[in-house]
Amino acid sequence: MKTFEDFPCRIRHIEHQWIQMPDGVRLAARIWIPESANTHPVPAILEYIPYRKRDGVRLRDETMHPYFAGHGYACVRVDIRGSGDSEGVLRDEYLQRELDDGVAIIAWLTQQYWCDGNVGMIGISWGGFNGLQIAALQPPALKAVISVCSTDDRYADDVHYMGGCLLGDNLSWASTMFAYNSLPPDPVIVGDKWRDMWFERLENSGLWLNTWLQHQHRDEYWQHGSVCEDFSRVQIPVMAVSGWADGYSNAVFRLLKNLSGPRQGLIGPWSHKYPHLGVPGPAIGFLQECLRWWDQWLKQQETGIMNEPMLRAWMLDSMPPSTFYHQRYGRWISEPCWPTTNVKPMVYKLDEYRLVDENETTAEHVLTLQSPLSNGLFAGKWCSYSATPDLPHDQREEDGGALVFTSAFLPHTLEILGAPVLELDVSANQPVAMIAVRLSDMRPDNKVTRITYGLLNLTHRDSHASPLPLEPGKRYSVRMQLNDVAQTFPAGHRIRIAISTSYFPLAWPPPQSTQVKIFTGNSRLTLPIRSQREECINFSEAEGSVSSGQRQITEGCHNWRVIRELDQDVSILEVINDNGVYQLEEIDLTVQRKAEEWYSYQGDDFSSVRGETLWTRSLKRNDWHVKTVTRTVLRCDESSFFLDAELDAYEADKRIYSRNWNRRIKRNLV
Repeated sequence: MKTFEDFPCRIRHIEHQWIQMPDGVRLAARIWIPESANTHPVPAILEYIPYRKRDGVRLRDETMHPYFAGHGYACVRVDIRGSGDSEGVLRDEYLQRELDDGVAIIAWLTQQYWCDGNVGMIGISWGGFNGLQIAALQPPALKAVISVCSTDDRYADDVHYMGGCLLGDNLSWASTMFAYNSLPPDPVIVGDKWRDMWFERLENSGLWLNTWLQHQHRDEYWQHGSVCEDFSRVQIPVMAVSGWADGYSNAVFRLLKNLSGPRQGLIGPWSHKYPHLGVPGPAIGFLQECLRWWDQWLKQQETGIMNEPMLRAWMLDSMPPSTFYHQRYGRWISEPCWPTTNVKPMVYKLDEYRLVDENETTAEHVLTLQSPLSNGLFAGKWCSYSATPDLPHDQREEDGGALVFTSAFLPHTLEILGAPVLELDVSANQPVAMIAVRLSDMRPDNKVTRITYGLLNLTHRDSHASPLPLEPGKRYSVRMQLNDVAQTFPAGHRIRIAISTSYFPLAWPPPQSTQVKIFTGNSRLTLPIRSQREECINFSEAEGSVSSGQRQITEGCHNWRVIRELDQDVSILEVINDNGVYQLEEIDLTVQRKAEEWYSYQGDDFSSVRGETLWTRSLKRNDWHVKTVTRTVLRCDESSFFLDAELDAYEADKRIYSRNWNRRIKRNLV
């Protein structure tokens, strides 16, 4: 990324600013303002997240907000109530209190002498979510949103559940916020009351995973904050952005299809990162694209951005399987609208272990499947963060525990864009069963790269809100929509579908090992085939502002390890995400951040499945030293989940707070 210190506008930086809410609670903000805004007010851009502006994502903020400020915008980074240096307690995601505070922040911005009354919101992940959610509340000053790596549907397409299956990332993400919420504010910002604020958080933030496990179906809890409940509430322009390695690319297509206002979609090869920092590459000049969006909608300047196609996406070339890519080969493509007439369905029928042309005459076969728990150890993470090798490994490691259907060698190159759909006739021998479906590119050397996948809890075949148990032995017709993707299948390659009845730890397995039968007669795969054409779509080189930097004191470690203890028949996936110890020199703060995760099972015992996380966080400046250790364990039997958690807080190496949780939560068709 090309970085700059000098911009068209000179910048004034405010390290800390209190913003008082109507109930008296003060939220902490960091602000960058053009100096000229003292006499010539400018639009404001808000990013509103809980990841600690002072020490959490400080350096990332500094690559973006000064860049916008240097081009004529007031940029405001606010810690959500109860996070970072803000007062109060953060008790869950996207609560109405958070959204109401967001509306109040926007009103506060319009009252500042340096703001001209026009506000935009930008955010990735949490900030992408609440940008859409606050837009649905229609505060009059909010004129446009850039939502990156977010979703419109908190139940069907978020970190918690997928296809009615409980995701392993539900535990991982809950543990991340458990650790974040355990940290105190910075005494330099809040003064002597930092300890009281800290204890208020330790005592009252709670164990979010317990809440999420109480809501196993799509109910009012998940409907809240899901803008898909009423797309018409979002009336302002929206730029929706994601990456194919991210967990949230599907939302881009739904937003383009269902929003009625001006909208654009951008999907690159990236993981869960802003595209100017995008990995896998290529990163792009995303901040320049943002400026065109802001200039168009906040300054009413014609930038030509709405003359661009509605959807711009990176068409992935075939590559050998790898758990980490520095670069994904491919090219930029575009579509004038979505859905598009440039994509047509192509159907394969499922035959006996083959994908065949829909016009080929075949007999019905009944194929039996009962996958081992090992199926999924090489699946990677639901959402890649590119901090560890978290993409799927060669799928030959998984295919032995699955039913596999492979096409003939392709006579010519195919491109797909959108969501493949698999229709299956199935039966199961248990009332609760799941299927995981993988679509892969099989190369001439037989290496198999997963392209996309989908999950379905078969009790959710008709409804996520009101699932129904299966009648053992009864035949059902189900439809599975896999994740959207843009992918090239070269001539000479083969297309493979693999179906399994477990996919742990990406998804929590059903209560018992389940035998499923696939009836091939009416089972078929529909691929969204895109017409190939020459295009010339280019983005500028990635740019950003210079960040203050950090000094690494001890090196970190990022790794995934699969461990097979054959004497006890125990399998363990160990995930290490250790950033080491580093110093943020500008604020003289030494930071430690280490996360460890273990997912294990024994043999084919579905009640032995276990997930465990351990986080260590510490902050140190001179004689001020605080540390928190959070541990979460999720276990199960056929009827219940068992949730155990520990929180220990230390001041100057003395433990000053300790709390344990032990919860039993009934499984409800999960």
